[in-house]
Order: sequence, then structure tokens, then C-alpha cells
Amino acid sequence: MTVDLSATRIFIRPGHTDMRKAANGLTALVQDAMRLDPFSGSVYLFCGQNRKVLKAVWWDKTGFWLSQKRLEKEKFPWPESTEEVEELSREQLEMLLTGIDFWKAHKPVRYERIG
Repeated sequence: MTVDLSATRIFIRPGHTDMRKAANGLTALVQDAMRLDPFSGSVYLFCGQNRKVLKAVWWDKTGFWLSQKRLEKEKFPWPESTEEVEELSREQLEMLLTGIDFWKAHKPVRYERIG
């Protein structure tokens, strides 16, 4: 299996997802709940309620790939609300898969005037 993520968009579905779902159920969530195109070649990530299982689904122009990662001791950092959802960069995906919670990192603060 070879996946080139350099030009691939990565999206997450916040909150928990029923991890009994396979490719068909998860792509239905992409289309219906996330309002995105499952055939775009983007990677879509889902996390279970206990935050120990993460699934990824993506279209490679011939079919859907479904992969899963299960943590044995830790939990994945995962946003609960839609306000926290954003498209992830490749670097953020790597941090997420190693357990780094970049959602709690300091966000840039911008001011328009002093005083």
C-alpha cells in the first residue's frame, strides 16, 4: 500500500463515531453528516467513543481504503465540537497519530490596536 499524503486533504469528524461502521457507513457519514465528497481523494478520520480506535477512509480512484489504528494504553486527542473541526495538515496528522494534542496548543493572538 502506498499513500502519498503530500497533496491529499485530511479531514476529521469531531465527536465519537460508531466504530462498527465499515467503509460504506463511514463514507455515508462523509457525504451526509460532513457534507463532503467521499470520492475526492481526501482522507477522512473518525474516532470511537473511548478514543482508543481511529479509522481512516479514502478513495484511491479504484475503491475505498479503510485503515484502523488502536491504541493500547493511551487515548487519541480528539475534538468534541464542530467549532474545533478543521482540515488537518500532514504534520498535524502525524502529531495526532502519536498522541500530541495540538488542539490545545496556543493559537496566534491578533490585535488591531493597543489600549
